Amino acid sequence: MPSNIHLAQFLQAAQRKSAAIPADIPLIICAVARMAKRLRERLNGIDILNVTGVHGECNASGDVQQKLDMVAHQYCIEALQQTGKVRAVISEEAPGIVTLDDCSHGYIVAIDPLDGSSNIGVNAPLGTIFGIYRCTVPETTSVQLADVLQPGYKQLAAGYVLYGPTTMLVCTMGEGVSGFVYDPTAAAFLLAYPTLKMPETGIYYAINDGYFHELPDYVQAYLQECRQQHYKARYTGALVTDFHRHLMQGGIYLYPATHTHSSGRLRLLLECNALAFVAAQAGGDASSGPHPILSIEPQAIHQRVPLYIGSVNMVARLLHLAGASQKP
Repeated sequence: MPSNIHLAQFLQAAQRKSAAIPADIPLIICAVARMAKRLRERLNGIDILNVTGVHGECNASGDVQQKLDMVAHQYCIEALQQTGKVRAVISEEAPGIVTLDDCSHGYIVAIDPLDGSSNIGVNAPLGTIFGIYRCTVPETTSVQLADVLQPGYKQLAAGYVLYGPTTMLVCTMGEGVSGFVYDPTAAAFLLAYPTLKMPETGIYYAINDGYFHELPDYVQAYLQECRQQHYKARYTGALVTDFHRHLMQGGIYLYPATHTHSSGRLRLLLECNALAFVAAQAGGDASSGPHPILSIEPQAIHQRVPLYIGSVNMVARLLHLAGASQKP
């Protein structure tokens, strides 16, 4: 059951206890929470019919934008602008850097405002993913591409919002993972899970099985093992939803490279890094196959990579098969 401890109270108390957490980080996470509350109300209101459907354009990653994608993007920008602490935002729905006016402070936020937007039309779960980085650019210098292309291990904080039967915010400031449930009566996110730990193994796996014959041999072999051990397949089309199941119950999410998508489909900076940081803080792991996700040096804002993320033993087994497949 949720406690009476509000998100801001918990984050501020944790920040005061640790010199490693910058004082502005709770403020930025709370801004994401305000955006999530606003989006939740839009999702749950009768106005949802006015934001359902295709926006008519593709985003910088080449995906067809939904109307609600752009609503969520605007909510994010407005909430982060109000903090006065964020210099720049990179978003799945923007081709380049969004520079915020009247801000000389030192943070960059990478965000996927609406994960799983293909689920909108069928009323299935959605999410928001965010990561927070330090901006080292002097106040008198504008933020450039090189300034936002930071590897995931440099994140100061990260997390996600899951819009499901209840709305939940999960986040880390680099010292463990905590979960908060939105209470409509209190109109606030309340602490429900002070410390979340991902089980070392699980019985769930999530993958788009329709691409089976396009997958690398080692992924096919791993899936065959999952079937032989009677693991349970769960795949929703929303990364946040599937990742959250594995965080809570153990499991692995796989989005490999395929013959038609040689770099995978997920964005390193806008999706993978944040969830990899959460996974690492909860005792899990995340890899692109050749490299740990958090170690990859980004080359572009919308760069795509394969992603294997979840329980540490399950990711390790997959990587073992990957290594074995590459031996002569």
